[in-house]
Amino acid sequence: MSPARQRRTVVLAGTAVAAGLVAVTVVAFFVGSSTVGVGEFWTLVIGGEITDSARSILINVRAPRVVAALLAGAALATAGAIIQSVLDNPLASPNIIGINSGAGLAVLLMSAAFPGALALQPVAAFAGALVTALIIFALSLGAGTSRLTVVLAGIALSTIFGAGMNAVLIVNPDVYVGASTFLVGGLAGMTLAKLTWPAAYILIGLVVALFLAGRLTILTLGDTTAHSLGLAVGRWRLGLLGLAALLAGAAVSFAGLLGFVGLIVPHMVKFIVGHDARVVLPLSAALGAAFVVGCDLVARVAFAPYELPVGILMAFLGGPFFIYLIIRNRRVGDG
Repeated sequence: MSPARQRRTVVLAGTAVAAGLVAVTVVAFFVGSSTVGVGEFWTLVIGGEITDSARSILINVRAPRVVAALLAGAALATAGAIIQSVLDNPLASPNIIGINSGAGLAVLLMSAAFPGALALQPVAAFAGALVTALIIFALSLGAGTSRLTVVLAGIALSTIFGAGMNAVLIVNPDVYVGASTFLVGGLAGMTLAKLTWPAAYILIGLVVALFLAGRLTILTLGDTTAHSLGLAVGRWRLGLLGLAALLAGAAVSFAGLLGFVGLIVPHMVKFIVGHDARVVLPLSAALGAAFVVGCDLVARVAFAPYELPVGILMAFLGGPFFIYLIIRNRRVGDG
């Protein structure tokens, strides 16, 4: 693809993703099981007067949920794009290699030790995610370790951490309000207070990720080329993996074990615009945010008056996509 055509593709993709993000975010505010609609939403936006019940629904129910979906989607998609590049593994994502589960176990353990300490949840989630990321990174450095071996090791870690989470909940069923939703990933009952600290970590992480996108692009060129360009490959891979752990852990701390965002979205972006991280990371963040908002919207209205945790819907979408990637990469390897 010529540079001029590449630029046009990036501009068109960026415009489409931005328009889709705005559209799905607006729709998520006024579509729901209640009677609040477009009129009340627009009146609130322009500073007009609406009923107390409509204001409460928009500000206290829908706004926190939409903001949570935006943050979780952007964080997990960006983390997935970073992980795939750092590990040079298209099958990798925060949930596949166990980072989400490690963060989830840390959140439950922290909640058992310090009930009600919301500010500590993102810190604990980051610690759990980072430990898992370091284990996976060490495995990826092993001589002869294949991409599939790393993924299988991540799945094994997810199983172990999942057992740990279930053990914590059996011993102390009240350790985490909404634990069943947390284990599959969901945004019901979200409050702005619960988002304060995770939002700070995610926004800082996204800014740092965009600032370091050039370094990530150099890493994708291969160790030899990166070394020749003066990049300390090992340190940068480790640092960027830590950044991915920060983003994924912060998202898990309030959204639970949302899966496959970091797998599906980066692949969609790379299919359209290529592998330049300077383009992939911002588009992944925007598309990931739109993706989670859209999935959550479908999950809460498609089965009304019942609500499906968004993590279940994502599992239905992500499972077949993961199988497709395994088959595709096996064919590539055989070829």
